Amino acid sequence: MDREHTNGTARPDPRRRLPRTDAVLADPRLTAAAERLGRRLVKDAVTRAQDRARRNEIAPNDVVDAAVRSLPATAAAPRRVINATGVLLHTNLGRAALSRAARQAVLAASGNTDIEFDLATGQRAPRGRSTVATLLSHVPAAQAAHVVNNGAAALALAATALAQDREIIVSRGELVEIGDGFRLPDLLVSTGARLREVGTTNRTTLADYAAAVGDRTGFILKIHPSNFRITGFTEDVGVPELATVGPLVVADIGSGLLHREPLLPDEPDADTWLRAGAALVTASGDKLLGGPQCGLLLGRADVVRPLAHHPLARALRVDKLTLAALEATLNNPDTPTRSALHTATRALRERAERLAASLVADGIPVRVVDSLAVVGGGGAPGVTLASVALSLPEAFAARLRRGPTPVVGRVVEGRCLLDLRAVAPEADAGIAAAAVRAAAARNASEPDRACT
Repeated sequence: MDREHTNGTARPDPRRRLPRTDAVLADPRLTAAAERLGRRLVKDAVTRAQDRARRNEIAPNDVVDAAVRSLPATAAAPRRVINATGVLLHTNLGRAALSRAARQAVLAASGNTDIEFDLATGQRAPRGRSTVATLLSHVPAAQAAHVVNNGAAALALAATALAQDREIIVSRGELVEIGDGFRLPDLLVSTGARLREVGTTNRTTLADYAAAVGDRTGFILKIHPSNFRITGFTEDVGVPELATVGPLVVADIGSGLLHREPLLPDEPDADTWLRAGAALVTASGDKLLGGPQCGLLLGRADVVRPLAHHPLARALRVDKLTLAALEATLNNPDTPTRSALHTATRALRERAERLAASLVADGIPVRVVDSLAVVGGGGAPGVTLASVALSLPEAFAARLRRGPTPVVGRVVEGRCLLDLRAVAPEADAGIAAAAVRAAAARNASEPDRACT
């Protein structure tokens, strides 16, 4: 039926005034968006807006505006979010945010580059040579370096090249499981190596390692337990002692520090462990280093260079964007991760007070509270960082997540906390706008159980 009857008088159904798709797509805003996002995404937005008009959710005349409002910011599905969880390296939110220098480097590298080309000679050149040189300049104890696509890949390459059909000696207390059920023992065994477990969960001695060494030993593996701590009646063996046993020592530091961080004295770093006697150190680039996801291999030249030429290295190599972002991060280490780690609590409180005053003026029930942040991303377990948060009613949690620029916080004791330690100062305006929008949203009673 396409006519409505009111008091016996028929009138046309307003849905019949629905604008045609081609007419909507001709709007200059949507034409420009099609050039930026692609015609398919823009047409999908128009179709959704038309469907809303058919359901009488919006007026036919509002279809164009509704389509424009629903357009994504980019042509890719992942959306930029504001990380107000208090977890500096939140794995589910992409871990380290890249610095401005790294983002600019990625943009510059997105076209054709001289990644494997010598402009002076016109001949092929080693891939990522400038990135590797820069990496070595930051780790003086390393003679050679190689970059793969993540930390697990670095360890897998080492195990395949150095211990296939051989034994890796490792403490039982270091056979860890990390996020999403991923277990390092499973990774190591998948390479064709055999694990020779020594010691117990809480105590492993130098004698345990020495007794396990044999003709089939590939290397001794030292894994830093980066996402848990064992306390009490414990004993482990450090790299200097392991280096005296005889076989190569491969050390996985996990969190990606290249040199000491005074705020995290218990976190190992690549330069220190290499000086202590490790032949090879593996690490991640997207954790405390603050760079892109990648795996770093640093160590003796006679160990690293064969790894870089192993057949598996080709399958694990990184792309030009990762190399560019890593080099820029190393050259300009003032990363968002470093800023979040070192920002004074006083500065966070001043920002929180300004934000709260603005939101209260808009009628939003908010207060400033003390908070505790953590490093996250498999780094510095047990370490907390004093922080400051905005405390909002719990119902704000879901609405903040669903806004145009999602803000992700955490729910604690029935309150939604927006911790500012991992939030860059330039994102404060975005938090304020999101909170105002959330306060005005309908369905305030919508149940919400968690922010993250």
